[in-house]
Amino acid sequence: MKKTWPLLAAAILYAGLLSACGAASDSNQASGSEKKEIKIGATAGPYSDQVEWGIKPILEQKGYKVSIIEFNDYIQPNLALADGSLDANVFQHIIYLQSFAEDRKLDLIDLIKVPTAPIGIYSKKHQSLDEVEEGSKVALPNDPTNQARALVMMQQFGWLKLKDDIDPIQVSEKDVAENIKNIELLPIEAAQLPRSLEDADYSFINGNFALASGLKLTEALALEETPDQYMNLVAVKTADKDKQFVKDLVEAYQSEEFKKVTETRFEGFVKPDYQK
Repeated sequence: MKKTWPLLAAAILYAGLLSACGAASDSNQASGSEKKEIKIGATAGPYSDQVEWGIKPILEQKGYKVSIIEFNDYIQPNLALADGSLDANVFQHIIYLQSFAEDRKLDLIDLIKVPTAPIGIYSKKHQSLDEVEEGSKVALPNDPTNQARALVMMQQFGWLKLKDDIDPIQVSEKDVAENIKNIELLPIEAAQLPRSLEDADYSFINGNFALASGLKLTEALALEETPDQYMNLVAVKTADKDKQFVKDLVEAYQSEEFKKVTETRFEGFVKPDYQK
């Protein structure tokens, strides 16, 4: 079963999903059996598809009933996981997870990294990065961690210079020491960045949202050399980390079957160590 949660509808569906999950949980506890129904949240696009094509079939062979809940934002998946509406989610990297969990006081942990689509810079108006001009409009994510990635890449392009001794993971617009090309920065919610291609000269788009919008990784003018801390991951509640369904979820991701799915359906993704 695969559902989609548009951003504006998430709050409406949220209460019903929580109630259903709570009932299932009570049933499992009453019977004393291991959990056999798993709800996995993922952003629409490749991470949802990875679960659908590679993980769900393996878990179903083990006797699980797997539901995939799709999200179009970076907020609701962790809230839903924390309150038990989800059993796991996959959409974020460790920096975002730790920051979000700390800010919201949520007891969540990372479980295993997954094949990750790198953030890239795209354009419908220019054929190369060399065509950047004075005052070019550049759209980039408005969330702190992904915005930092875009700013670091722009420094690598020679478009701007960041302050010395700045932590590249935490850099923000205020850390721009010199805007060499007089770039007009346009911070936008990550899911909306593909739409910005109509107006901006260049747009930094997270790989999952690029693919979900019909873009190809090969169409990017440049792709980030994704460091380990930006690899996306599966997250679960800390209280669930030793449960059998969590162990089976890890085993599914580490399987040869999933590796084959990655190689055939997710070409260009950065692979986690267990698939190298």
